[in-house]
Amino acid sequence: MSYEMIALLMFASMMVVMLSGQRVFGAIGFVGAAAAMMLWGTGGQEMPFNASFQLFNWYPLLTLPLFIYMGYMLSESGIAGDLYHMFHVWAGPVRGGLAIGTIGLMVAVSAMNGLSVAGMAIGASIALPEMLRRGYDKIMVTGVIQAGSSLGILVPPSVVLVLYGMIARQPVGQLWLAGVFPGLLLAGLFILYIVVRCWLQPEMGPALPKEERDVSWGEKLALLKAGILPLLIFFLMTGLFLMGVTSLVESSAVGAASATAAAIYKRRLTKGVLEETIRKTLAISCMFLWIILAALCFGAVFDGLGAVHAIKSLFLDSWGLGPWEILIMMQLSYIVMGMFLDDTAMLVIVAPLYVPLVIALGFDPVWYGVLYTITCQIAYMTPPFGYNLFLMRAMAPPEITLPDIYKSIVPFVAVMVLGLSLVIMFPQIAMWLPDQYYGK
Repeated sequence: MSYEMIALLMFASMMVVMLSGQRVFGAIGFVGAAAAMMLWGTGGQEMPFNASFQLFNWYPLLTLPLFIYMGYMLSESGIAGDLYHMFHVWAGPVRGGLAIGTIGLMVAVSAMNGLSVAGMAIGASIALPEMLRRGYDKIMVTGVIQAGSSLGILVPPSVVLVLYGMIARQPVGQLWLAGVFPGLLLAGLFILYIVVRCWLQPEMGPALPKEERDVSWGEKLALLKAGILPLLIFFLMTGLFLMGVTSLVESSAVGAASATAAAIYKRRLTKGVLEETIRKTLAISCMFLWIILAALCFGAVFDGLGAVHAIKSLFLDSWGLGPWEILIMMQLSYIVMGMFLDDTAMLVIVAPLYVPLVIALGFDPVWYGVLYTITCQIAYMTPPFGYNLFLMRAMAPPEITLPDIYKSIVPFVAVMVLGLSLVIMFPQIAMWLPDQYYGK
């Protein structure tokens, strides 16, 4: 049997095992370990063992639990809720204003967390009930929460870009800066869609009643204080790293410590808040580590088969595809895999195969990291098994059904495809800021 056929059978086996209801890390790790044993006999048992030590030697992985802790501390202590109240008052008088404020909240949460899960949890628990109570269309607001939360894996300090940087051997600082303008571009496109939709159909997002809009300018300005703490945390964490004062791991520790200090300052660091934050941090961190461990084993077998060279030969020699056609095929493959896998699993499995090919084709791997992340955002919201679809179903109230959730993402996926196309056609949207900062 050819190596190409073995690689194809491994992918097919992994999908079958996952469709049987097994956990992602179990399916990936089992197929990888079983393939290693069948291909190389008893010597294959070293591959999972070596993968675990490779994982333990990744010093930057210390950033994961610290970034995750920071996001959940800000969420559980109510600081994110204060931010939403600020957006609520300032944007409420506009048609669709609460939905626009929700996008603003999601951008702020993304800049404090780096994960989509936390944004989804905050949006579903704080913003969604408020918008439904105000008479907003349930399908539109469900799409707003899902689209806004997806920004968490693009806006710095994106955990996904940290992982991409480790696997692709690219500087995390450049990747973070490359994600800034594409993230703001997507947020701006979401807001533009909401404004146009609510202008054409006012019943989709009614403005706040007049009696609730009568808030003095003094009160409005006082509410802006809710944004000071998040901005300060973001500067201490990301700013000190970009200035070279702290390393990546140190910046994550600064962010976690700053979030805890903010909770103490607001007198909200209770035993319950601390326990809930630590419990959720441990759960998410362990999930990431198990998936990475399993995917490293799977990727090691692929590398041993020479799959990277096989894929390159297939695309360039056998199919005669051009660089841009190959790039589009890779993005489409992420969308298909995103129906079954989360972003971490896709990244650790496919990045070792695709990144060398991207470099060989003459594309910038930092720019490609942004393309990968945006495509992951789209895959998160693509039926039938998009990750965000089922997160939304688990967190949404009973009146929002699964068909409602599927309908809600259609316009936002179209907007994200537009954003991805713009970043592909105009790479400087992503690359201008890192080029300016690092003086390329």
